[in-house]
Order: sequence, then structure tokens, then C-alpha cells
Amino acid sequence: MKIQEVASKYEKYQVEMRRYFHQYPEVSGKEYETSKKIKEELDKIGVPWVDCGLETGVLATIKGSKPGKTILLRADIDALSVQETTGAEYASKNEGVMHACGHDCHISMLLTAAHILNDMKDDLCGTVKLAFQPAEEAAIGAKAMIADGALKGVDAAFGIHIWSDVPAGHVSCSEGPRMASADLFKIDIKGKGCHGAAPHQGVDAAVVTASVINNLQAMASRQTAPVDPIVVTVGLVEAGTRWNVVAENAHMEGTTRCFSQEVWDSIPVLMERTVKNTAAAFGAEAQVSFDRFIPPTVNDASMAELARESAVKIMGEGAPIDSPVTMGGEDFAYYAKEVPAAIALLGCGNEACGAVWPQHSGNYCVDESALIKGAMLYAQVAMDYNAK
Repeated sequence: MKIQEVASKYEKYQVEMRRYFHQYPEVSGKEYETSKKIKEELDKIGVPWVDCGLETGVLATIKGSKPGKTILLRADIDALSVQETTGAEYASKNEGVMHACGHDCHISMLLTAAHILNDMKDDLCGTVKLAFQPAEEAAIGAKAMIADGALKGVDAAFGIHIWSDVPAGHVSCSEGPRMASADLFKIDIKGKGCHGAAPHQGVDAAVVTASVINNLQAMASRQTAPVDPIVVTVGLVEAGTRWNVVAENAHMEGTTRCFSQEVWDSIPVLMERTVKNTAAAFGAEAQVSFDRFIPPTVNDASMAELARESAVKIMGEGAPIDSPVTMGGEDFAYYAKEVPAAIALLGCGNEACGAVWPQHSGNYCVDESALIKGAMLYAQVAMDYNAK
């Protein structure tokens, strides 16, 4: 029995589920109704599940009739604080919340894959765990599920992210770094306030801030290897209290992104040295703090190859393509740090149906005909994993 034959029974279900979850999006850590619906759908087909990770994570298990290793398939389930502007008949009913990154597609694809794999248990070797993971956008869901035992006994992991920059009918799953780290840094500058007409009597935190911002760019141009890209962005700056007073204090917040684990490890050291030495040159003091959200997402070579081979079986010889890496972050990285893993970017872009908007846009939409292929890809990778 081929996966395509089994999947044909669930094409309508796939779209119905996607549209249901799209209408009722919930933000990170608050996916209560989403989680409830996932459990109901699993119960309908007798697939056992347990709560796993925060209050809303769900971990289901399908055991094949033949022995083999265990693979985890992951779908994230949270939405974004974005106002939907698509005008679709199934648009979000939750004001100011939208599945603008395609996680509704991920849920429906993995649920459909659960149906397919459950129907094919007699042909399945080993065990498949299905992780419906909360709070990806907050970068805490994967860590919570792992801490709760999601990877216990797991030999490998595979995930799919629907991707607007990849044309529908194609999939990208190259080995090596695919998505960047994502961290939040905060910098506080302590100077000395004085009259704006006599700046020599104080230490201007605003001037120090300007120098810090400029010097931080040397992390990319002079302190890390040119072949290891790094982004240092200061997105928020606050300094001073009045137009004719030298600023005594300043505050900055920003993000760093990179693809190298070595660079990621070095960022706090480089930044603290740059910031504190710059401030000291002006006679100011500085404090740097980090929220380390996500390390780089690095695809294991063998798992990436397996995914490409599975994609050919599902979508044809020309399906796998190369696409550029992205500086966006993905907490799938935490699974990949523990077991051999790969995440595939499934194409959903199609000008003919208006699927031309980028992720996180209020107009974001997808070519829904691609979604059943994503469900089949989940299932095919699970079937092929123990066949290698």
C-alpha cells in the first residue's frame, strides 16, 4: 500500500483541519483550544497521546507492527499577535491573532500524517512519536517538551516548515546550517548628567550609545570570520530626559543572529568586551544582559538526505531544490542538538492563488494544494527512516 493511495482519503480532511486552526489561532503558551482539538482528533482514530511540554503540548505515539528505531515528527502549534487582513472566508475569529507563519498548516499536516501512519501500521517499522509543540514563537516550547521527555528513546527527528519563498511543489532540505540563532540583548549605559551647555562637566550617555552601536558592527566586520555571517541589530534606543540636559542614562535592546555554533558561543564575550571598553573610553559604565533564545538550526546530513529522497517519492524527481538559508530562528534547533535531525522547508508560494506574501504578514496565505504533500512527506520520512 502506497502512501499516496492512503493519503488520497484525507485531502479534504487536511484542508478542513487547516482552516479550522486558522480560524481559531492562539498565541504562545495559550494554545488551550488548539491542544484540545488535537487530542480530540487523535482520540477519533485511537492514537494514544500524553500531555508534554508547558500546559498545551501533546505527544502522540504510533507503533508499527515491525521492530525498528524511533523517529519524532514535530509540528509547532502557536500563532502570532498579527491582525489578519486576508479577507478569507476562514479568516481568524480571534482579534489581533493570526496564523501568519503557517503553523496551522503544520498542525493539519501532522494530524493528517497521523491518519496515514495509523492506517499503515502493518507496514511501519519501529515507532513514530508526533510532537504537537507549543510556544515556538516564544522559543520555549521545544525546550519544555524535551525537558518533559519528548526525546526519551528517540533516535532521530524531522520537522517541516511551510515556506512562502519556496514555490509550491518543491521542498528544500539541505544539510548543514539552515536557520540562524536568535538572541535578545539589553545594554544599559550609566553616564553623568549635566547642563547641555556644559557637556564637559558630565558624561554623555547618548554619545556613548552612538559609539557602542557603531562599534558593535565590528563584531561582524572584524571580530568574526567573514565566512561565518553574523547580524547585530540594535532595534530600540532610549536616552536622556530633556532637550537641554546631557543624558545620564541610556538603554538599548537588539538581536544577534548567526549560523555557527562557535560564533554563537562567542557572542556574549565579544559583545561585553566591545560595550564595556567603549563605555570606559568615555568614562561611562555599561551592563550587558542576554536572553539566549535559540541556537542555530543545523540539519544532519543523513537526515537531510533521507528527507530529500522521501520527497522525490512523494513529489517527483524535481521536487528537492536548494533555497537560501534564513536569518530567522527556529526552536527545532533544540531537537537537532540532541539527536540527528532535519527540518524541511515545504513550498507554498504560488502567484496564481495569491500566495505571495511573506511569513508574519497580515496578508499571509498559502497554496493549500501543497499541504497534503507535506502530510505525505511526514509519513514517508517516518516509513523510510527504518528502511535505510
